[in-house]
This record gives sequence, structure tokens and C-alpha cells, in this order.
Amino acid sequence: MAISLHREMSSVRKYIFYAIVLLLFGILLWYFTRPAPLAVQLTKVELGLVEATVSNTRAGTVKACRRAKLAPPAGGQIERLLVKKGQRVKMGQVLLELWNDDLSAQVRLAQEQLSTAKTQAEQACLQADLAEKEAERARQLRESGFISSEGLDQKLLAAKVGRAGCDAAHSQIDQGKSRIAVARASLERMVLRAPFTGIVADISGELGEYATPSPPGIPTLPAIDLIDDSCMFVSAPIDEVDAANVKVGQMARITLDAIKGKYFSGKVKRIAPYVLELEKQARTVEVEVSFMEPPNDENLLVGYSADVEIVHASHANVLRIPTQTLLEGNRVLMYQDNGVLAERTVTTGLANWEQTEITSGLEEGDQIVLSLDREGVKAGARVQPEVKNPGK
Repeated sequence: MAISLHREMSSVRKYIFYAIVLLLFGILLWYFTRPAPLAVQLTKVELGLVEATVSNTRAGTVKACRRAKLAPPAGGQIERLLVKKGQRVKMGQVLLELWNDDLSAQVRLAQEQLSTAKTQAEQACLQADLAEKEAERARQLRESGFISSEGLDQKLLAAKVGRAGCDAAHSQIDQGKSRIAVARASLERMVLRAPFTGIVADISGELGEYATPSPPGIPTLPAIDLIDDSCMFVSAPIDEVDAANVKVGQMARITLDAIKGKYFSGKVKRIAPYVLELEKQARTVEVEVSFMEPPNDENLLVGYSADVEIVHASHANVLRIPTQTLLEGNRVLMYQDNGVLAERTVTTGLANWEQTEITSGLEEGDQIVLSLDREGVKAGARVQPEVKNPGK
């Protein structure tokens, strides 16, 4: 009996030993064959500035505050072309002259007529002075009884006629001055002057060619395209949905395709009072943003394509996360101490393309997943933080 019981106990111990060995083998097999944790990029929830911004829907354009496509006020043949493309000119400087020999002759003729009128006026006024002196002597003689009343009347009338002739001659002088002014005005219409200081962008006329102003409704090429490059701004289309958030005076950031890696401070200076309907499905409002400090070292050219980011609200020192870490429904994947991802719903505030304000759901220092596009990254997945190569 005792021997049988001893054999049964030995058999049980043997089965328990085999079971423990199989269990340990299974644990080791699972440990060495389990999938490796996914490598993910993490980012920390931090305090910082979050701005609500509005951006243009299509590329904007750098424009000059003043740009004039100039043509002479009158038509004629170009006789003198006094500037070249790219030349800087000052306000009032003569740019070109049309043939004007006939008008110059009219000015000289008017000046000679004025000179003649002055001579005639001088002669008429001397005669008037003489007639008035004779009339005064006649009055004295009449008082002494040496001449009749009729003789005195004749002398007085002659003095009045002489004075009227003198006044008429002075009127001819005024007319002569007016004729000179008219002739000079006609001559000035044959001269094209710079209305402001700037740079000659283009010249469409050549010596000997005929230049003419554009008739109403028939556009023609301007003789000279003048740009004031001392003042520039960006004109950009803003979607009508965002236009209500834009106000004159708001700060903005300007980026230029031609100048990589830099942005320039700007300010909204004008908002168009109407909506453009160039595309029915994409109606926009034109907004003008001026440079706070125009680029000095860069060669800023009129016509560059540009983008504007207008700041209409900002919150400083708030919890923020990269916008790309947000999933649909304002959810994020948070990294836990055990290496397993957990889904967390958050409440957001201000947001832009880069940063989103978090008002609840996360705390400063929490780590969330940045690389959401990787396969297998989801709640419950076991992950490990990706180590960045310090050499890169």
C-alpha cells in the first residue's frame, strides 16, 4: 500500500515538472518570436504661441505702389528718346519728345507779337499822356478866356480817346501773354515727363516711330512703363469664407517663391470692397499687404509671386501640439509608460497649419505620436520612441 502511494506521488511530480518545462518553453518561444515594437516619432505637449491665420487661395503678386504706363498727351513722331530701359529717373525729368517744330514756331511768333503789342502800348500811352497834358492846358486857357468851350471839349475828348487807346494796347499785351501760354501748353503736350521718381521698366517706342495716346476703348502699348520701386506691396486673393476675419492693420507674414527660407513682416493696408467672381466655385476678395521693412539685400522685383499669412487672433503661453498629430474627431495617440499607445480625445482652441491650441485632454510634457502615417500605429499598439541620429 505504501509502495503504491509512493509511485503515484512520483508520477504526479513528474507530470508537474513536465508541465512547468513546457510552460517555460512556451514563454521563451513567445518572447523571442513576438513582433518587435513599432518605431514611432513622438513629440511633447508644450507651452507656446498659437496664431489663427488666413492665407491666400492662389499665388499673390508683388506690385509697386505707383506704376504708370505713359504716353504723350498728343500724337506725333518721336524725335528725341532721352532714357533707356532700366534707367532711374527723377520726377519731372523729360523722357521723350515728339516732333514739334511747328509748335515751337508758334511760340516764337506769339512772343514776337507780344513784343510788338508792348511797343504799341508804350506808344499809345505816350500819346494818351500828351493828350491829357494838352487837355489840362486847355482848361487853364478856358479859365482865362483864351479858348472857347468847344475847344476845351475837343481837348478833353482827345485825352479820353488816347487813354482808351492806351488801355486797349495793354489788353493786347494780356492777349499776347495768353497766346504764348496756349502755344507753350501745346508744345508741352509733345513732351513726356516722369510724373514721379522711379525706374524705366520698358520702352515700346523708337526714334522716328509714331506715338499716340490710347483712344477710348482701344488700348495701345504705352511709350514708357515707369515703376516706383521704392514702395511695394503684395496683392493676394483670400477666400470669401475667410474674408470676414481680415481687417485693415492686421499683421501678416509674406513669403516669396524667389527668396527661399525667409519671410517678411507685413501689414494689411487695403481690402477690396467687392468679391471677384472669376471662378464661381472659388470666389475671392483681393487683399493688399504692405511690407513693414522691404527686403534690402534681396533683389525684390515687381511681379514676383508671393504668399501672405494674415494673423487675425493669437494666444500666447498656451498648451499646443503640432496640427498633424490630430486625428479625426480631435483625437490623439498618447504614449504611455508601458510602451502601449492610448487614444485620448482633446478640446482644441486656436489652430493653424502648424500648431493647435489644447484647452483640455492633455498636460504639459505628455508625449503623443507624430508619425501617424506609419502602418500599425493605432491605439493598443506596442511602440518604442524612434531615436534620431545625432549626426543628421
